[in-house]
Order: sequence, then structure tokens, then C-alpha cells
Amino acid sequence: MDYKRTVLQNGLRVIIVPMPSFESATVLTMVGAGSRYEARNISGISHFFEHMAFKGTKRRPTAMDIAGLIDGIGGEFNAFTSKEYTGYYIKASKTHVPLMLDVLADMLQHSKLDPVELDKERGVILEEMNLYEDTPMRNIGDVYEGLLYGDTPMGWDTIGFKDVIASVKREDFMTYMGSLYSPDNMTVVIAGGVDPKESLKEIEEYFGGMKQFKTKRPEPISEKQSVPALKVKEKKTEQAHLALGVRSTHLNSPDKQPLSILAAIMGGGMSSRLFDEIREKRGLAYYVRATSDHYSDCGSFVTAAGIDPKRILDAVKVMIEEYRKIGEGKAKFTTEEIRKAKEFSKGHMVLELEDSRNVAGYYAHQELLENEIKNPDEVIKELDAVTKEQIDSVGKKYFLTGGLNLAVIGNFQDGDALEKLLKLE
Repeated sequence: MDYKRTVLQNGLRVIIVPMPSFESATVLTMVGAGSRYEARNISGISHFFEHMAFKGTKRRPTAMDIAGLIDGIGGEFNAFTSKEYTGYYIKASKTHVPLMLDVLADMLQHSKLDPVELDKERGVILEEMNLYEDTPMRNIGDVYEGLLYGDTPMGWDTIGFKDVIASVKREDFMTYMGSLYSPDNMTVVIAGGVDPKESLKEIEEYFGGMKQFKTKRPEPISEKQSVPALKVKEKKTEQAHLALGVRSTHLNSPDKQPLSILAAIMGGGMSSRLFDEIREKRGLAYYVRATSDHYSDCGSFVTAAGIDPKRILDAVKVMIEEYRKIGEGKAKFTTEEIRKAKEFSKGHMVLELEDSRNVAGYYAHQELLENEIKNPDEVIKELDAVTKEQIDSVGKKYFLTGGLNLAVIGNFQDGDALEKLLKLE
């Protein structure tokens, strides 16, 4: 896979990924704007604006005007917000790329932010919050990061606080947009069956007039931990959900790939170590998964599971024991485990990149947050090059028993017992 990268005069970074066999194309605009850029009084505004961008512009005054255009070309469109970026995309036939660019540029430059629509969307977002609250499998990640990063933008839920959503005003959105939505803090990626030269001309037409301005930067993360930490969110559920993890490293660290292979070994599939130990051998959980997650300046290795509340102590014991083995260099990873983990990781990446939307996201994420852009074949080579010694090394480096973090959602009140486990008493 190849790509063409250009920077426009206004600082907008453009990436075009030709996929000649595709009849479709995805146009993605990603902005270096997310919830970690927010103050408490506007917490959730990044996600709120993501909703409002589709609610009408000066040229297309209503949400139906925008939705009708995309439906009329048989396309799909959506957006997403994280702690470090917000993305907006349209996917349709490659013949409609000019229209897709027109609509996205219009939304990001001329959103009406109609106060009437703002009030309507408040209710939508509050219901979205309730959905997350009622879906602990999704919510456990937010509870876990709240434990890691505390009362800071990185520790707050991306969706925000209910009191802020209920009170934020149009002027707050205008100020927010004026602090982050500069073209040099954005990238436009087109992936699919397109001609790079034609696509570049079209991007210049629709985005070249944006004015560059100085954008604000987020507060850096300061991490200090010497003792284990626990956070229990009591909720009446039939199944308890937990996340056990350790702090790791940032997105551009050389430890990233060894950690990803370690995550695949421990919880990357139904034959992984933790899945086998917790579900297959003991029947303690329905789902068990491990991931190595990274932000631009911090990261975490975390295992999540859904457990019978009456047996949660047993499950946590097993997890802590496996973490302890890794930290002490006693995990004894086999050549076959490492080989399988590499193939698992490579295979999942290849499958994801069969979709032009995921291809666009792959390049946009690297452009905004990583030190360099690597084609998939380069990443595959990096994964293949990971050694047992590197995996053992990152295990000893990050899997410190004093750095354990456990978040739990469920009908479970015996926090003292969990604290004793974390302290290895």
C-alpha cells in the first residue's frame, strides 16, 4: 500500500491512499481536538460538537439537508471523538468524492450551531450517557482511565459531565472551535479508488481557504504511582466487569510493538493465556481480553473481563498471578506462543485494512499523533522482528506489583478483599 502526502499552504496535511481495485472511497477529516483539551466547564464539548456538525450549515440549514445528500448517493457518514482527536468521514462511490469533500468542509467551517438544535441534542447526548451507564462492558474502560488519571481531562469521560451538557452555550462552541480547528491541526485523508492528482486539486478547492491560527495544547500527563490503586463503581448488575492493568508507555515508544505482542499472548484470542486460565480452566468469565493502549504521552496494558460477582476474587487472583509472573520474568513465553501472537496481530491488521474507512483512519492517526507514517508492510516487519528478549524486557519494566490498577463495576461491595489481593497480602 502506498500513499501521497502533501501539506497545503495553510498547513493542512493531506494524505491520499490510492486503492485501484476499489469502486468506493472514504474521505476522512481528523482534527487534533479531543476531550483532553477541555476544561471542566466545557467537558464533553468535543463530542457535543461532533454531533452538532451534522445539524446544519449556512448552505445546508438542517440535518435533513446533509443526511439527504449522503443518502442520495448511497453513502454512509459518521464521526467519532476520543481524548486526543475527533474524526468526521463519508464513504461512498469514488465518483462522489467532490461532494463528500464539499459537505465535510462545509460542516467544519460553516456549522450553524443553531441554539434550537443545541437544546435538542442535549437530550440525545444525555441519553447516550445513560446508554453507556447501562452498558458496563463499555463503561469499564472509562472507569479504569478515571482511576489512572484522576480528576484531570485525561481521567474524565470523553462524553463529558451532565451538568456541562445541560448548560453549554453556542458561544462556548465558537470559542472552542477557534482554539483548535485550525487547518494545521487537521488532516484530510482520502482512501479508495481515486486519482491522487485530481483528489489533491479537489481538497485544495474545498479546504485551501481555511485560515491558520495558533492552537492550544493539552496539559501533559504526570504519572507517579508506588502503591496499587482500586476503584469500585457499585451498580446492580448480574455480571461484574473489571479492568486490571499497569501503566506503560507512549505511542511513539520502541516498547510499543513488544507490548502489543504481549497483549496478544495474554488476551488476544480464545487460545490466549488469560482466556484459557480464567474461562476455559476455571469457568470464571464469559469474555477476557487484554490490550496495550497508547496515547501521545502515556499508555497502559489492561485486561478486561466479565465475571460472576461471587467469584470475582478468584478471577482477580488469577490475573494478578499472571501479571506477577510477567513482572518477575517467570512467564516462560514459548516460541510457538510468540509466533502465534505475531500472526494474530498481523492478521487482524490486514483484515481491518480491507475497508477504505479503516485505511483512512490508519493514516490519519499516524499523521496527527505519531512521529512518522509507516505503511502496513513496515509495521508487519516490526511485529515480525519482536524478540522473546524484548517481550521479557517490557514485562519486567512495566508489570510492577506496586503499579497495579483495578477498576470494577458491579454489585460488589467488598473492596477491602480486593485491596488485600492488590497488595499481595
